[in-house]
Amino acid sequence: MASRIKRGGKGVRRSAAAQSRNAKARKARARTGSALDTAMGVLPFTYQQWQRIWTAIIIGGAAALAWFVASVAGVPAMAQAQIAALAGDAGFEVRRVQVTGVDRMNELKVYERVLGERDRPMPLVDLHDLREELLELSWVRDARVTRQLPDTLKVDIVERVPHAVLRKPDRLVLIDGDGEELEPISQANSKGYLIVEGPGAAKQVAALGRLVDAAPALKPKVERAEWIGNRRWNFTFDTGQMLALPQGEDDSAAALISFAEMDGKNRLLGGKVATFDMRVNGRIFMGIPGRAAQELETGNN
Repeated sequence: MASRIKRGGKGVRRSAAAQSRNAKARKARARTGSALDTAMGVLPFTYQQWQRIWTAIIIGGAAALAWFVASVAGVPAMAQAQIAALAGDAGFEVRRVQVTGVDRMNELKVYERVLGERDRPMPLVDLHDLREELLELSWVRDARVTRQLPDTLKVDIVERVPHAVLRKPDRLVLIDGDGEELEPISQANSKGYLIVEGPGAAKQVAALGRLVDAAPALKPKVERAEWIGNRRWNFTFDTGQMLALPQGEDDSAAALISFAEMDGKNRLLGGKVATFDMRVNGRIFMGIPGRAAQELETGNN
């Protein structure tokens, strides 16, 4: 009986080819793994950390995309309104206003601006806009508005400091050291303040402060300062005597210091001289009431 040959197994050539392909794959994987290991060795973190970084980037990108889609659909505004409603129901709404820092100004003006927020849910109170409204008040130099949960708005006011009185054609106005107008003031209440007058004088108040500070001995004696021709000052002292200063911040300060020294030695203030003119550098001209008429009468005799 003839024997049968089984043909189901692989041939020698096929087996050799398969082994060759497997060997090449193993070498490729080895080279890839080696290159990846080399690259990872250069980076300042491990492979596991690298995986977490990429995972965070992917999740963050997905969250940003979701927020953008929600914004286009108007979901944030709806969510904010819902949150505000829930906060109000829970008692987180404006029921009290606490104001600090007010000394000279009318405190009611602050409450008038803030009480518009009463009964409003806390999340809906725009602190920035409320602060801007308070800064519109003439007395307010700065303001800070904060939430004090659950139901209080706290307002801290920094007031302007009154510095002088500006004489206008029709009224007197209290101003601060920057020349900002605070409020009208009566003649009786203006006593004790330096009176400032002349076109453009309010814009020169800061420079005027530096000028009178140059001569501390004279500062309390200056009763009125008149800005002349938008370039220089005339001072009137509490004795009624007037001093004309030169133009220019440095020259006027030097002249005032020189006058203070002369007054300390010769007591010019309170004497017979009515006017002192120091507009010419290095010189002082003095005017005595009636002296000109007296000299004219003597010359005619």
